[in-house]
Amino acid sequence: MTQLRRALSDAERIDWLRLIRTENVGPVTFARLLERYDTATQALKALPDLARRGGRTAPLRICSKAEAEREIAAARKAEVRLIASCEPDYPVALAAIEDAPPIIAVKGHAHLLRGRCIGMVGARNASTNGKRFAETMARDLGAAGFVVVSGMARGIDTSAHAGSLGTGTVAVVAGGVDVIYPEENAALHARIAEQGAVVAECPMGTQPMARHFPRRNRIISGLSLGVVIVEATPKSGSLITARTAAEQGREVFAVPGSPLDPRSRGPNDLLRSGANFAEGAEDIIQAFAGVEAPRLREREPDLFSVAKPMHLDDATFEEIRDRLMECLGYTPVPVDELVRGCQLSASVVRSVLTELDLAGRVQHLPGNQVVLIQQ
Repeated sequence: MTQLRRALSDAERIDWLRLIRTENVGPVTFARLLERYDTATQALKALPDLARRGGRTAPLRICSKAEAEREIAAARKAEVRLIASCEPDYPVALAAIEDAPPIIAVKGHAHLLRGRCIGMVGARNASTNGKRFAETMARDLGAAGFVVVSGMARGIDTSAHAGSLGTGTVAVVAGGVDVIYPEENAALHARIAEQGAVVAECPMGTQPMARHFPRRNRIISGLSLGVVIVEATPKSGSLITARTAAEQGREVFAVPGSPLDPRSRGPNDLLRSGANFAEGAEDIIQAFAGVEAPRLREREPDLFSVAKPMHLDDATFEEIRDRLMECLGYTPVPVDELVRGCQLSASVVRSVLTELDLAGRVQHLPGNQVVLIQQ
């Protein structure tokens, strides 16, 4: 969604926060609602009817004004900034991804998010050599003017932050910006908040859950020009970061390792699949020589994004909703394939999917895909 860069008024910030904190409203649905209704205020008014049309019978839980005001007050007390995606201080690179968080919480130096960022992630049970390599690479990248972004997990993430504390590091966390996880990184969390920046999408006080980590990973890559993978088993969450980076048009770098170490399987597989070779910081520095601002490939336009959403009467909506539900399954499908397969216009599909999403019947996924939710 293209937005004018402007600061939100206090009233607008409350309504933006209410909308994104409402049940079943994720980043993609938030963007579609703003496209359709222009303001969060108007979108909030429309939510109950939209959820009903999508097939929901129970009332939709809409975040109250009092809840949003409490979150804003708590953030202010903790010296945490809530930055909306339309505001000048929101990082341009992150705003470019299709499922950018409408609001991010930032504790520390928000200007670092607008720098030349490099993501660095890897195994939690990293080897001693892997941790030493990550810390050295992060230190060298920082000395070359890059901001190192990681997830503050134990292992490679911790080493990446440690190496770049003096030059600028950003920790993207899976819970609230004020929640320390793992607990052993309490001192690191405090130092990053003082010298770097801690970023979160979830409300303050949110404890990390398994479903939060893939969402956290797409922010790490979304902030970055490219991501570096240092040690990762084939099932490592770090490979999710690599995949989202590729989907977002970012560069992916992998550090080769011994075939005898299972933690080298992930990076070695990435290299076989075409990832950039990274034997040291110099490989990344050379790849982005002369790049002062995020160098992002334009996403190819899909059928879902070329037309404005439209309003449908109830009878027409129900007929189209049933046709779409027949085409959907529990395996993700690209939305533009739904447009072609169901022989419907992009604007109609967009409208119906938004209402099905609000009803809790479908979920939008990265890569402009959608999937049924098992009831």
